[in-house]
Amino acid sequence: MVSLSGTIVTARDQVHKYLASGGKPPIDLEGIVIYHCGPVVIRKGDVWHVLAAGPTTSMREEPYEAGLIRSYHPGAIMGKGGMGAKTAEALRSEGCAYLHLTGGAASSIAGSIECVEGVHLLEFGQPEAMWVFRIRSLPALVTMDSYGNSLHRDVESSSLDIFRQLLKTPFRESKS
Repeated sequence: MVSLSGTIVTARDQVHKYLASGGKPPIDLEGIVIYHCGPVVIRKGDVWHVLAAGPTTSMREEPYEAGLIRSYHPGAIMGKGGMGAKTAEALRSEGCAYLHLTGGAASSIAGSIECVEGVHLLEFGQPEAMWVFRIRSLPALVTMDSYGNSLHRDVESSSLDIFRQLLKTPFRESKS
C-alpha cells in the first residue's frame, strides 16, 4: 500500500490516442502519476469541483501505455484491473509502477482531491480531458512493479491452479 500526495493527471482513451499519434502533452509528464479516470467535475464560477473520480479499467489503454511510458517517463500509472505484458515490460525497463484503485469508490477517491490545478484538452469532452489534480493521502496498492512482479498475474495463476484442482475433485451430491 502507498499513500499518494501531490499532483496527478488523468488520461483516458482520447488522451492516450492523442499522445500515441504524435500529439504533445500539455504538461510535463515525467515523474507524475497518470490516472486512468474520467472524473465527474462541475464548475462553480471559476472553480472546478470534483464530485467523483473512480478508476477506469486500465486494460483499455494497453495498446498505448508502453509507448507512453517509454516516451514520457511517468512515475506511475494508476487505474483499475492491471495491464498486459507490453506495459509490464515498459514498467520494468523504465522504472515505473502500476497502482490499483478500487472500483466503486469514486466519491471516496474524490475526497482525496484537494483541488483542480488545471484542465487540458477539454475539447475531448469532460471525462476524456486531461485533468490536473492536487491530492492528499490517496491510498493505492502497487500491483505491478518495476522488477516485473505482478499481483494480477500471480492471482490469475493461483486461481487457475485452484480451478484445475477443483476439476479433478469428484462431484459429490449433498444429502438433504
